[in-house]
Amino acid sequence: THLQAGLSLETLEKARLELNENPDTLHQDIQEVRDMVITRPDIGFLRTDDAFILRFLRARKFQHFEAFRLLAQYFEYRQQNLDMFKSFKATDPGIKQALKDGFPGGLANLDHYGRKILVLFAANWDQSRYTLVDILRAILLSLEAMIEDPELQVNGFVLIIDWSNFTFKQASKLTPSMLRLAIEGLQDSFPARFGGIHFVNQPWYIHALYTVIRPFLKEKTRKRIFLHGNNLNSLHQLIHPEILPSEFGGMLPPYDMGTWARTLLDHEYDDDSESNADSYNTPAKDIEKDLSPKSMKRSQSVVDPGVLKRMDKNEEENMQPLLSLD
Repeated sequence: THLQAGLSLETLEKARLELNENPDTLHQDIQEVRDMVITRPDIGFLRTDDAFILRFLRARKFQHFEAFRLLAQYFEYRQQNLDMFKSFKATDPGIKQALKDGFPGGLANLDHYGRKILVLFAANWDQSRYTLVDILRAILLSLEAMIEDPELQVNGFVLIIDWSNFTFKQASKLTPSMLRLAIEGLQDSFPARFGGIHFVNQPWYIHALYTVIRPFLKEKTRKRIFLHGNNLNSLHQLIHPEILPSEFGGMLPPYDMGTWARTLLDHEYDDDSESNADSYNTPAKDIEKDLSPKSMKRSQSVVDPGVLKRMDKNEEENMQPLLSLD
């Protein structure tokens, strides 16, 4: 059908085998999800066109109810966090600054499974210019642009986070409530397939934070998180060094942080005539301050001191799960 236009023959076969996508029943599958919209009158479904619903079906392997639940959570998340989406565009001052600092970055080459590789260099976060909410908004906005590509709807994404030089002061801003907001936005409310999330050069306090949020991750997500530490060889076993920049021990030149930002911003990349970033940062800071889901309150202020210890290499290796591919 025209809805499968843009997919290579290889990806069409992958969609059939891995996602249960059938061109003969595609319109029926979409309509079954659309028919469920009336069961949630509390949610404003701003888009229910075929192409839009299809990305949710692909994200949930054409399980109709699961696809609808993801669609509902997508719009519900936006309703519950209105301030995040008030000025949801690349030229918004907070989003623009985050994009220019590489939140996120995107590598030019896909991995051997056809997945887009997103990169984050955590230490680049300039706390004086934009907030963590702005970084999350920039990531969500970037995913919105990338998920328009039907190839990425099927093949998905890989995320690499480099924690080199990420300070304890910066880490102190990663409150469980802020992390919960990110988990809800990326894991529970967005139609993207993440095949792997790789931590490299993470300090002990990132291990501690991961221990705090781990119970709130789905088992499927936990299986896809890899803690490599300084062992880039284990990263290269999963992502070939031929397509990685030198920061990750790869064979390509150092990554240019502005690569993806220039794609989104185009000629406005160097235009700083907009209003000062503070015009948006105030409500964003309020969001960070006020977030306090009851389910995470206990863990926000105190972390077991036994968790806050540096893990040796053996412990790191033991925490590395086997990659589980769909």
